[in-house]
Amino acid sequence: MRYPQTAISEVANFNNGFPFKPSDWCSTGYKIIRIQNLSDHSKPFNRTQKEVPARYLVKRGDILVSWSATIDVFEWDDEDAYLNQHIFKVDYNPHKVDKQYFKLSLKNTVRELGKFAHGSTMKHVVKGDFDNHQIPLPPLDDQIRIATLLSKVENLISRRREQLKQLDELLKSVFLDMFGDPVRNKKSWEIKRMDDISDSRLGKMRDKKFITGNHLRRYIGNSNVQWFRFKLDDLEEMDFDERERALFALMDGDLLICEGGDIGRCAIWRNNLKECFFQKAIHRVRLHKSRAIPEYVQYVMLLFSLYNGFKNVTCKATISHLTGEKLKETLIPLPPLELQNHFAATVNKVKSAKDNYIKSLTNLDFLYETISQKAFKGELDLSRVPLVEEGKPVSKMAALKDF
Repeated sequence: MRYPQTAISEVANFNNGFPFKPSDWCSTGYKIIRIQNLSDHSKPFNRTQKEVPARYLVKRGDILVSWSATIDVFEWDDEDAYLNQHIFKVDYNPHKVDKQYFKLSLKNTVRELGKFAHGSTMKHVVKGDFDNHQIPLPPLDDQIRIATLLSKVENLISRRREQLKQLDELLKSVFLDMFGDPVRNKKSWEIKRMDDISDSRLGKMRDKKFITGNHLRRYIGNSNVQWFRFKLDDLEEMDFDERERALFALMDGDLLICEGGDIGRCAIWRNNLKECFFQKAIHRVRLHKSRAIPEYVQYVMLLFSLYNGFKNVTCKATISHLTGEKLKETLIPLPPLELQNHFAATVNKVKSAKDNYIKSLTNLDFLYETISQKAFKGELDLSRVPLVEEGKPVSKMAALKDF
């Protein structure tokens, strides 16, 4: 059955946060919830003793929606705090909509509205976009069943992501045990400049005039390089003539390092595509195999990024940049190749486990999307899903049975 559609404004109110100024900040008082505190729990809170209206106070369990730059849905799970601007506190009508169902509907809304977000540099969604957006509104019992079903899949997805995170932390710990912090180099390894152990260069300058031509080829840009992996589903194309194809081709074992933004972010190219090139936002580093291996150097880059190891080599205007010359000057602790290879063997063993988790995560993401679409369209037989009140447990896989 198809569920009736209703505007979100019929079931909820969106209230923007208070425009706190730096002069309102202090070391005591209420926490101020900023977007960075929602998206990254490691970020410190500013506090305030300023008296502001009670409508800006957030309590545990309140639903929050960040609507600028990072557009996402959160549930506050901390002490009472004040809400900063660029975040909505969402007050919903519990007689019309179940809380967990509403959160899932909001997440779906955010995905849909994000495709049409305003702004060229900093994306944002305005209150009217949310107010006018239509969501399916089943009977309350069906809302609870849908939320139960989707929450089970979400929990499995979260578990897989946590397992991947734990494997990353394991490798970082193994590196530190074997080699120590590369920024301080307390194990007194030999120090070499990057250009002593590798050949590096930046890629081809991106230019509108090169997006057409007779030799269009896919290339790697900054956003395609993540820590230890590549995002290859949205590669752009640019014209590379024969000479440029020779200059900017990627080979197995190349370490690709971001020049700007999250400087040092890198991944090892393992012939992920038959043919691919790279643009000027990326350094291609080809290590001298007799001196260093990419599995080792990529973790040096990670720890430099985490422990401020780039502070003396980056050029800073509005954002940090690791220029070609500065990368060549970067000092790399160089333990014996035998130790590096031992670490690489550990990396490859863990990578096998990570690949299995990533495959599982991909399947779970697909399952979630499929169930979500069918649920919101009223195409699922919800009679097989237990009616569970919020906070009461269900068996791990019961809600997924037969789906």
